[in-house]
Amino acid sequence: MISVSVVNTHRRERCPLSLIARGVRMVLRGEGYGTGEISVVCVSDGVSRRINRRFLRRDYTTDVISFPLGEGDTIEGELYVNLDRARVQARLYGVTRMHELARLVVHGTLHLTGYDDRTANDRKRMRFREDAVLTRLFRAPGRKGIA
Repeated sequence: MISVSVVNTHRRERCPLSLIARGVRMVLRGEGYGTGEISVVCVSDGVSRRINRRFLRRDYTTDVISFPLGEGDTIEGELYVNLDRARVQARLYGVTRMHELARLVVHGTLHLTGYDDRTANDRKRMRFREDAVLTRLFRAPGRKGIA
């Protein structure tokens, strides 16, 4: 069983709990995981920057931070998704806030499964997987697609 918990710590932005949980589960199932425990925390710019500085020694805000915690067949991890960055990037990329937030969740979850984006080839491979999951997530039966 894949357990996904989602917590919103942002004071102003809302966090679509079911969309986030579905996105995490789609990635994990697509990567062959049948069991796991993932926690997703929706945060602000300030919290993102503090986490990035404290744990990764990078003094800037970022859109998503992944912390893999488990090993083997069962996956465990934490994602910190920055709702402020999702809003800004949605405008920048011309997509809905929901779509950009889902992309960040999918991207962070792929990192938990071992994907990397340090090289051009790795980024291309990761983007291909992101797009495949997002297409399924937003075109699932019974759901309207994003225009």
